[in-house]
Amino acid sequence: MSDPRDAGTVRTSLAEIASLLAPAHPGVADEVLRAHDDPNGYVSAFEDRLEERGIDEPVDNLPWIALIDALAARGLLAEFDWKEDAEEVRAQLGALESRPSPDPWTLSEPAGTSLPTYDFLHACGRRYREIGAALAVLDIDSDCYPVVGLRAARADELTALAGRAGFPVEHLGAAGPGQ
Repeated sequence: MSDPRDAGTVRTSLAEIASLLAPAHPGVADEVLRAHDDPNGYVSAFEDRLEERGIDEPVDNLPWIALIDALAARGLLAEFDWKEDAEEVRAQLGALESRPSPDPWTLSEPAGTSLPTYDFLHACGRRYREIGAALAVLDIDSDCYPVVGLRAARADELTALAGRAGFPVEHLGAAGPGQ
């Protein structure tokens, strides 16, 4: 059975995701599309960055990794270890270029700082949603959480675009099972 996502749809969706998450940074889309169109060239050009991830040749999710790395390089994504300290999570989220104003953490006392990282990230997501912002994990099937911020009104758009491109997104703090 063939993959229902053709290369044109994937490419277009990746470009739209880059534009959604980095509207003032066209270089993000350039890097993502290079990883899609010329994986070998991308790996050669960004070998130092990819070495940190243990990647030395093209992999299936290279454009998604390129998106994450390009966003992180521009202060638009924070990547958290599975056992990150809550204060470090708050500090990195507060440093994101896409952080909401006002900062949701200044609106009330910190809560849940003793929670495991995953649970604390969901608590952060709920706080962000209270002021119309959203946090999303661009999942790379790893023990880390690459997190981006965006307007809550655009969260479903991100999910749809990522689905068309064949990559998973998880919205933190969104209502759902166990939330």
